[in-house]
Amino acid sequence: MVPPFCHVVFPGGECELEWKESEILFFLLVVVMMKNRKTGNMSMLSYISSSFMYCKAANVLLYFSVDPRLMLVYVVTWILQFLLVVEPTYAGTENIVYFGAQDLEDEFDTDPDCVWLVCFYTAWNPLCVSFAPIFSKLSNKYALENLKFGKVDATRYNKIAKQHYVSDSSYGRQLPTVVMFKKSIEVRRRPQIDTDRKVHKFYFSEDNVIAAFDLNNLYDECKKNLSVKKKYRGDKSKTE
Repeated sequence: MVPPFCHVVFPGGECELEWKESEILFFLLVVVMMKNRKTGNMSMLSYISSSFMYCKAANVLLYFSVDPRLMLVYVVTWILQFLLVVEPTYAGTENIVYFGAQDLEDEFDTDPDCVWLVCFYTAWNPLCVSFAPIFSKLSNKYALENLKFGKVDATRYNKIAKQHYVSDSSYGRQLPTVVMFKKSIEVRRRPQIDTDRKVHKFYFSEDNVIAAFDLNNLYDECKKNLSVKKKYRGDKSKTE
């Protein structure tokens, strides 16, 4: 803490870090750096999010080293904040279909020529939360009548997630997962899973997703097919 807060919380104490406290804070910095490098997410928002998460653990140790009663107050306060204050979610514009228990397969059967990009996500995963505005932005930019974007809550509809080999485990490193379907068949996914069921790391930035799914060329192809289909319908109606 810094003055004058430390004088209020610790009256009579010095506002300087002890060697043990400096070690804990340095270890926190190393953990945050390693965590972000491991996930491949090097944005400032990711660093801030990871810092807040691991700072809670560091604060528990620091408060315990001073007074276990302060640690207990901090833990109780954090639990109440976690239960009562909901994490903000993306509330901007999007062109996304949210699928329920059976809607995904039914939608594929309704229009088999439509290309789908489906994101499997969970509400509690930080990577899913940070990817939400990116996926929404892509849906606004690339969605067409025959190129659509969808989302499936992998925790709520776990059966659908398992059918498409997506694990909602926090240790599985599969969240989020974006799968491309053409003619109801999976043709590509990120992150990739090899034959040994190993998940390959993928950083879900806007540019990476566009490149991985070749969205620019896919958009042009779908737009061309859509215009041909409309022209064919127009010629057919004139003939009739």
